[in-house]
Amino acid sequence: MSETALPPPPLRAVPQRELFGHPRGLTVLATTEMWERFSFYGMQALLLLYMTKYLLLPQHAATVVGLAGFRGGIEAITGRLTDLAFAAQTYGLYSGLIYLTPIAGAWLGDRVLGRTRTVTIGCVLMAGGHLAMAFEPLFLIALTLLILGAGCLIGNMAAQVGALYALEDPRRTRAYGVYLITLNLGALVAPLAIGTLGEKVSWHLGFGVAGVGMIVALVTYLAGRRYLPPDTFRARSERAPKVALTPAEWRKVGVILLLLFVPYMLYFAAASQSYALMYVWADTHVDRTIFGFEMPVTWIGIFDGIVTIAGVMFGNRVSLALERRRGADLGDVTKTGIGLVGIVLSWLFAAAIAGTPVTPLAAWLVFFVIQDFSYGAFIEPPVQALVSRDSPQSVVSMMMALLKASGAVSYFIAGWMGRFYEPLGPQKYFLLLAAVAAVAAISIIAAHRWWVRALGPAEAALDR
Repeated sequence: MSETALPPPPLRAVPQRELFGHPRGLTVLATTEMWERFSFYGMQALLLLYMTKYLLLPQHAATVVGLAGFRGGIEAITGRLTDLAFAAQTYGLYSGLIYLTPIAGAWLGDRVLGRTRTVTIGCVLMAGGHLAMAFEPLFLIALTLLILGAGCLIGNMAAQVGALYALEDPRRTRAYGVYLITLNLGALVAPLAIGTLGEKVSWHLGFGVAGVGMIVALVTYLAGRRYLPPDTFRARSERAPKVALTPAEWRKVGVILLLLFVPYMLYFAAASQSYALMYVWADTHVDRTIFGFEMPVTWIGIFDGIVTIAGVMFGNRVSLALERRRGADLGDVTKTGIGLVGIVLSWLFAAAIAGTPVTPLAAWLVFFVIQDFSYGAFIEPPVQALVSRDSPQSVVSMMMALLKASGAVSYFIAGWMGRFYEPLGPQKYFLLLAAVAAVAAISIIAAHRWWVRALGPAEAALDR
């Protein structure tokens, strides 16, 4: 089987003016993604609460176009669901499709429209989707627009980050760390703005603010186009050469897919519950009173964003220190294994605090410290750098989209697992999530040498 694509980009990226040691295009892309994450995490903070506390009440559910048919279709597959289980299933499907549609978006960006045009369309669709969320009858239409928009945007943006750097440039992993820090600024602000408005003032106003954020993202992206890497894209009137992947490249693709669809997928299925059923648990089980004021449950996302940024900064400092002292950083496979162990520990800790009659707020914060440092310092930047570096360069956008697609499967699994929360109870459910993450950690640590060898010489040169 062959792939239709342009020849791979040159090993050395096109020079451009730098800002804080990185190309200016990184600032444009990271800022655009920050607003996209502002909208996504705003939805993530509100969606389950909105459905269980407002939308699924009989007087509101009856007004939503197509909701009865949608629920009937879901229950035809799963059996009858409680409102909480149905909301969790909807959350899983929505979030999963957000990460699955980038496959189609990558094809549009690589083969049809070019990445820049595809990202622009994605911003427009997402802005429309959030504004539609302000009108409850349009709930399912709004989710559809958000899913399609994210599909156009996510994979192409991540690929454009990698295209700013030469393949051998050691700044690449740190660049994805900077990217993660910036998008977490959006995740940090989202609960404060969208979450507070949604919980305390009006659900619809909260969703509307997310739409304004996506309009800002569109303006930012278009204003910074001159700093972006050129699209490796041909007009449809031109005949693009067929570039067949070699057997060695196909093997490398297979190894990366195995990494994404086993350990990474399992880890993400566990971690994603921190922003879904854990919010439902915390709404009734965590003492969130601060000096007489009850903190909205969605505000935990502010702390989560701050700690994730701190985790990325910690990971970057560790990398720089190791390069100075031993002449080499830890490899990305090693970092991923360390991070997965941290995710296991975070859910074991969550199970421990869930056994208390009332969980102190400080204990809940410790859970996020453990998880966010694991995620920000040792999992996400290394995995993104690994995929963008070790993938055959003619299919990088597609491989970055498949990274997101593995997250889609994770959300589908998370939605399916949501039905076990009520019968198991919080403590046993959190232990189940620890077990899922443990399978992911073992699969990386036990086969560490095989992973490094199978990914090829570029990975082996880093992991020494």
